[in-house]
Amino acid sequence: MNKTALIVFQKNEVLGKVKTRLASTLGNVEALKIYQILIAHTHQVIQSVAADTYIFFSDYVPEGYETQASGFYLQVQEGKDLGDRMSNAFEFLFKKEYEQVLIIGTDCATLEQIHIQTAIQKLDLVDVVIGPAEDGGYYLLGMKNLVPSLFADMEWSTEEVLKETINRLTQGGLSYFHIETLSDVDHEEDWDKVKMKFN
Repeated sequence: MNKTALIVFQKNEVLGKVKTRLASTLGNVEALKIYQILIAHTHQVIQSVAADTYIFFSDYVPEGYETQASGFYLQVQEGKDLGDRMSNAFEFLFKKEYEQVLIIGTDCATLEQIHIQTAIQKLDLVDVVIGPAEDGGYYLLGMKNLVPSLFADMEWSTEEVLKETINRLTQGGLSYFHIETLSDVDHEEDWDKVKMKFN
């Protein structure tokens, strides 16, 4: 067994339920297409990362997905909000006795294998590794032990998430390291900056 587990939080590919901010200007069909491109990119990036990879779906494991995502473990997220769901996923894997657990989403078109590998290496030296997102959140979070305070009563999807996460780490006396800041694809202008990469 690997000492490292990688969690991928992935929404089920349902028309009208993904990339709603993109859909507000581009429409639901285009938003779903873009989300599928981002998922395919994420899967390609993580394919050769030295970690056991667990895809946690938002609602259910799609039928037949095992063949599409061979080599990945498939799970369903559990919890009442994003913090709850992330905390439960981390706890699930720490109970399997992984020494390091990292989480990413599927919204980052500029994510590359080097970002995840760097985070894994840095986790040998610090308690928590963060991949900051330009919108004030983060696209990656890694830790060696569950830190429940990072997930409770957080105002998710705001520009304060990263700052508040660092505040809580500092208050808890935990060491942390930032890897490179990247941008999530949430709005049409975000997609415009990266879409050439996928043509």
